[in-house]
Amino acid sequence: MLNPRLTLNCRGRLLSLEQPIVMGILNVTPDSFYDGGKYTREDALLHRAESMLEEGASIIDVGGMSSRPGAEIITVEEELKRVIPAVESLLLRFPDSLLSVDTVRSQVAREAVAAGAAIINDISAGRFDKRMYEEVGQMGVPYILMHMQGTPENMQQQPEYEDVVREVLDFFIREVGKLRQAGVKDIVLDPGFGFGKTVAHNYRLLRDMHVFQILDYPILAGLSRKSMINKVLGVAPARALNGTTALNMVALQQGARILRVHDVLPAVETIKLWAQLENL
Repeated sequence: MLNPRLTLNCRGRLLSLEQPIVMGILNVTPDSFYDGGKYTREDALLHRAESMLEEGASIIDVGGMSSRPGAEIITVEEELKRVIPAVESLLLRFPDSLLSVDTVRSQVAREAVAAGAAIINDISAGRFDKRMYEEVGQMGVPYILMHMQGTPENMQQQPEYEDVVREVLDFFIREVGKLRQAGVKDIVLDPGFGFGKTVAHNYRLLRDMHVFQILDYPILAGLSRKSMINKVLGVAPARALNGTTALNMVALQQGARILRVHDVLPAVETIKLWAQLENL
């Protein structure tokens, strides 16, 4: 029998997280920090999605607006122009695939779900669009709740916490309550690595991420090629795959059920090795 807390109802399709899964990042933006501009053409988009699905991605996360520090804030119309055709093309070619859409805007969320997307991934936790929680509740799709201190424009200027783990936990408790009131049933928790945190904050969150399991919701870890790896190793994002893989194993040991990554196969293999350890 499936554990309801480790099952997402994706438009009537049940996605089990009893075994951790991989979410592949597919940015249709010209300015994302790692893969900006690579997948703005339909042929490149479909080829990349095909590769990720073949390598074992359970979800493809489509993003139409970069959230890196200093990224351009585009109009809703421009975001829709990027996201909706991508969702439609992906589902036309891969009708059995599960798509999430990375957006902070309820209109984009609504139109993406109407186009076939099954999950909403919101880095702002509804702060940038007060209608987001209500819209997601009405649509009945899973929602990824991420913690961020500040905004993408200022989040990395001087992030401060008395106790980053406790403050992120308090945030989750408060926002989960609001989401439940809005009718959102399936919630995934994302600590928001790299969003309003110093390197030290990020590693403290990773070390103690198991604390969030007390809330009994699945946890997503988005560590892929982020500055918490690059700064420690002294490498560019393009050379941060080894560090990403190492930290993904730590995240699994700390309770992560979804690994959000640019590189699907290494994450799938990490899960297999983690499972071997768990099943001894």
